[in-house]
Amino acid sequence: MNHWPFIIACYVIGIGGTAGVLLWSYIAMRRAEAQAEAITRK
Repeated sequence: MNHWPFIIACYVIGIGGTAGVLLWSYIAMRRAEAQAEAITRK
């Protein structure tokens, strides 16, 4: 049985999950910065 499809799938899931967390964190950071900026402007 060839093991490479499983290895490739693990890398795809790992890299995709990492990219998803990075995107989620970036969006949350931008939202928090906008809220902090709105508080300091008042």
